[in-house]
Amino acid sequence: MGKGQSKIKNGGSGKPAKAGKPKKGNKNDETTPTSTPTPTPTPTQQNLDNSAQQQQQQQQTTTAAVSLDNKEQQQQQNIPAPATQTPITQTGTPTIEESQKNTDNNNINGASNEASSSPDSPNGSGNGNDDEDEGPEEVIFSKNKQSATKDDFELLNVIGKGSFGKVMQVKKKGEDKIFAMKVLRKDAIIARKQVNHTKSEKTILQCISHPFIVNLHYAFQTKDKLYMVLDFVNGGELFFHLKREGRFSEPRVKIYAAEIVSALDHLHKQDIVYRDLKPENILLDSEGHICITDFGLSKKIETTDGTFTFCGTPEYLAPEVLNGHGHGCAVDWWSLGTLLYEMLTGLPPFYSQNVSTMYQKILNGELKIPTYISPEAKSLLEGLLTREVDKRLGTKGGGEVKQHPWFKNIDWEKLDRKEVEVHFKPKVKSGTDISQIDPVFTQERPMDSLVETSALGDAMGKDTSFEGFTYVADSILKD
Repeated sequence: MGKGQSKIKNGGSGKPAKAGKPKKGNKNDETTPTSTPTPTPTPTQQNLDNSAQQQQQQQQTTTAAVSLDNKEQQQQQNIPAPATQTPITQTGTPTIEESQKNTDNNNINGASNEASSSPDSPNGSGNGNDDEDEGPEEVIFSKNKQSATKDDFELLNVIGKGSFGKVMQVKKKGEDKIFAMKVLRKDAIIARKQVNHTKSEKTILQCISHPFIVNLHYAFQTKDKLYMVLDFVNGGELFFHLKREGRFSEPRVKIYAAEIVSALDHLHKQDIVYRDLKPENILLDSEGHICITDFGLSKKIETTDGTFTFCGTPEYLAPEVLNGHGHGCAVDWWSLGTLLYEMLTGLPPFYSQNVSTMYQKILNGELKIPTYISPEAKSLLEGLLTREVDKRLGTKGGGEVKQHPWFKNIDWEKLDRKEVEVHFKPKVKSGTDISQIDPVFTQERPMDSLVETSALGDAMGKDTSFEGFTYVADSILKD
């Protein structure tokens, strides 16, 4: 899909299961047990040297495209969180019944709005919003700024659906530019207490510009809906390619890793923690470069204590998140280590079909690295997957990750200019090609459906929850 297409999250997932990898939990399906789990011995890990071959034997034919939020048919059950956390309100997560009804959680264009609804405090106080004390968003005006409306765009194809709305491939009328438009229902966002997460995602996207991060071009609203217009990236999500191939070669992983490091370093320098790095949230553009999408869990760190929200995707959670400690940008480096391990071997390092067991392995399990991985890559993995935050590679800044011996041949300036040769180029015919997208969506008629009855009733017209949501990128104004 296109660069920066937005994704909309749902509780379940319509994504085919990855060969050799059982169902995975949704990043929102997390509740807290009533007692602290007792560490149990970690089961012997399967020989990872043979994992790729076994996965390829088990792999089944899938549809031509897999959308961003469908890693697998995820577990339709509540996922236990460590007892050091207080119970997390499930306002942002569909019930099992809803999940079974909504098989439309494929998210092609990468920006989840159904983030964790947990309070951003260790004692569980709050209303389920990550930044509950956030005031009305400042409206920034430019004398040349002219906001867009939904009537400015021609709807081409449905490319993703979720519990808050849908994502469509669109074309700006009078121009040849193709975008991805994410359409979200206000009543669903408010009902699940995701107002601040949604506003935060838009605010962060409008403030950052990086070659490996999705671009936000327009944001606007109607009485009932929110609209975000982002890049259309059509090379497919990283998960789709990883599932199909089992694992990637080390040289190929190195380029992906370097581009991700560059993007994370850029975010961290602005005190933004991403918090949901995983293959589903990374798209490939038509040239094979990565594009990070889905900023629904991202947050700007305002204090030295960090943030306490228990959120993310189970396989990629850092130990300090599981322990309920305040966390900051270091969680992204742990997630990067997990992602690199998965790309190199086919499975995350501490994966278990049982989520409680997986949490225990993340906290206490031995890191077993296959012998076919080079010493330099092994060293990088060990540095990123260090449980002690102060000793974790990257805690002192992205510069120390860039200086690791595994990246010694990377020219970081050329990398950011996309002048470094990639090892894989997606097979797409043009910038509008949607062949990587699941036909179950593209066969649907593209239309912006009416909201029959607003959940907010007559108050919707006077609602100020999304004040200041309108946005037009400076690059648009200069055209």
